[in-house]
Amino acid sequence: MTKNVSETNIYVIGAGLAGTMLSREIREKGIFGTVLAFLDDDPGKIGREIDGIPVFGPVAQAAKLVRIGPRDEALIAIPSAPPEELRTLYGALKTAGFSRIRLLPNISQIVEGTAHLIQAREIDPQDLLGRAPVAINLKKSLAYLRGKRVLITGAGGSIGSELARQLLSGGAERIFLFGHGENSIYQIDRELRLLQEGGVGERATVVPVIGELKDRDYMRYIIKQLRCDVVFHAAAYKHVPLMEENPVAVIENNVFGTANLLEACLEAGVRRFVLISTDKAVDPVSVYGASKRASELLVREYAARAAGTDSAYMFVRFGNVLGSRGSILPLFVDQVKKGGPVTVTDPEMVRYFMTIPEACSLVLKAGGVGTNGETYLLDMGEPVKIVDVAEQLVRFMGYEPHRDIPIAFIGRRPGERIDEPLWSKAERPVPTDFTKILKLEYGSGEAKVDLDGMLKRLKPVCFSTPGQEACFRDRNLLVSVLCDYIPTLGDKDETHGSR
Repeated sequence: MTKNVSETNIYVIGAGLAGTMLSREIREKGIFGTVLAFLDDDPGKIGREIDGIPVFGPVAQAAKLVRIGPRDEALIAIPSAPPEELRTLYGALKTAGFSRIRLLPNISQIVEGTAHLIQAREIDPQDLLGRAPVAINLKKSLAYLRGKRVLITGAGGSIGSELARQLLSGGAERIFLFGHGENSIYQIDRELRLLQEGGVGERATVVPVIGELKDRDYMRYIIKQLRCDVVFHAAAYKHVPLMEENPVAVIENNVFGTANLLEACLEAGVRRFVLISTDKAVDPVSVYGASKRASELLVREYAARAAGTDSAYMFVRFGNVLGSRGSILPLFVDQVKKGGPVTVTDPEMVRYFMTIPEACSLVLKAGGVGTNGETYLLDMGEPVKIVDVAEQLVRFMGYEPHRDIPIAFIGRRPGERIDEPLWSKAERPVPTDFTKILKLEYGSGEAKVDLDGMLKRLKPVCFSTPGQEACFRDRNLLVSVLCDYIPTLGDKDETHGSR
C-alpha cells in the first residue's frame, strides 16, 4: 500500500455504487488525482478489485496502514451512512492521519445512482451531530414540479439554497432565485450552474432575481411577469436577539413582505404556495416568533380566499436546522477556533434539530402532497440539549470539552425560552400517509386573531403614513400592538428597550 507521496492520491471509503461511480469519474477526468484504493467494511468486498482498484478493509484497520501524503484525501462515498457511522469513520480517518476528508452528502440524487464528484464537500459538524435522515425518493417527490416554473424567496439563505439544489432533480422548466442580497444570490446561482455542468440534476433554466418583498407594487409586477406555478417562501429575518433589537424591521419584512407576496401570488394565479415556518411561531415570546405566527395566519387567510380554485396555499413548520446561518453551530465553531469558551445560554435548554437537506426534502415532499388550507409539521424526533451539542462539537474539532475548551453558561437572551414546543395546546398533530410529515388539526380552543385589525395598526409603524407620522418606527408602539393580538409575546421578563 505504498505510493508516490508527491501526487494526490484518493482513498474512496465505500466500494458501493456511489464509490465506484466517483472512482470512474476521477479516472475519466484525470485532473483530481488517482484513486489508490477503496476502503470498506464489507467482508464480501475486501480483497477484491473493482475496475482494477483494490478493496482493503476493514476501514479502521486498513486506514492505519496507508502511507498518507500531505495532499492526499479520504472521500466518504456512503450516502446512506447515519451520523453514528460517520462519526466512527471520521474518527478512524483522522487517527490514521488524513487531514482532508470529504463527503458525499446524504441526498436522494445519489441514492438514485447519479453521484458526481462535484457534490463532494468537506465534512461538516452537522454531518456528525444530526440524526439518521429519512430516505426520500426525491425525483418521485418532485414529479409535481416537472415542467413548472418555481420561485424560491430567500434563495441565498441556508434553507432557500438547499431547496434550489434539490430542485435541480425535479425537472422544473425554470428555477427563480429571489432575494435582496446580491452576494448570496450570486453565490447560489453560480453553484447551481457548476452543479449542472458537473452532471447533477436535469437541465433547468436558473434565473436570479433581486428584489424586495416589502415593495408591494414590485412584488405584484414581478410575480406576474415570471408566471410562477409554485412558490416556496423561505425569506425571513430570523436571528432572534437581533430582531428583538430591530422589531420594526422584522415585522416590515416578515409580515408585510409575506402579505405582499401572497397577494401577488393569488392575483397571478400561482398554483402552489408553501411558507417555511418555525416552532418559534408557537405561542411566540419573541418578535420574530410573532412575525412567523402572523405569516402562518396570513397563509391560512389566503388559502380561504383560494378555496374553490385549483390553487393550494399551505405552510410547513419545523424546528431548528443544523448548520443554518441562524443556528448555533457556526457560532460554536468560531468560539472553539479562538480557544473558547463555548457559550450556552442554559444547561437545561433543549431544541429539536434536523439537517438542512432532510428538512428541505420533506418541505418539497409536503409541497406536492399538501392540500389547500392544510398546515403541516415535520416530525423532528426527540429534543436535544444544547450543551450536549456543544460538547459533541468540541470533540469533533479534536478537543475535550470542559478540559481543553471551557463551556460557559451565560443566561437566556431576549426572546429566548428553555424549550420550543412544536405545536400549541389548540393544535393537534396527526399522522399523514407520508413519513415524517404530520398534519395539524385545530381545536375549538384556538384563539381567533383579528389579522386585518392587527395589520392596520402595524402599518403606520412600518410605513410612513400621512396623518400618523408619530407612529413611524415607534418600536414600543409596535410591540404593544403585537401584544394586543398575540398575548404570549408579553409573557416574558425581557424588555424591548428604546428605539
